[in-house]
Amino acid sequence: MSTSISEVKEGIAPLTRALTIQNRFGIHARPAALFVKTANRFQSDISVEKDGQRVSGKSIIGLMTIEGYQGAILQVTATGPDASEALDAIEDLIQQKFFED
Repeated sequence: MSTSISEVKEGIAPLTRALTIQNRFGIHARPAALFVKTANRFQSDISVEKDGQRVSGKSIIGLMTIEGYQGAILQVTATGPDASEALDAIEDLIQQKFFED
């Protein structure tokens, strides 16, 4: 993973976690909305990558296009002053199976 010049200047390096989708039906409309609602609580930029496709973690449509089925491993990256807290909240949401199961 590369760090852009602007990130180096600001002293903000991205944090990334590999998270496994655990709920039975994966990321469909409701989980995508919950993910975005959680991501939007934070100032940090959040992106999600799977199989080389990267989308904004603050876009419902983007999240629905990455085929986040049960068992899929997503690379979630946050860059900003509250990146660690953002990743903690998103990880908790995924571990709670988006409150579906």
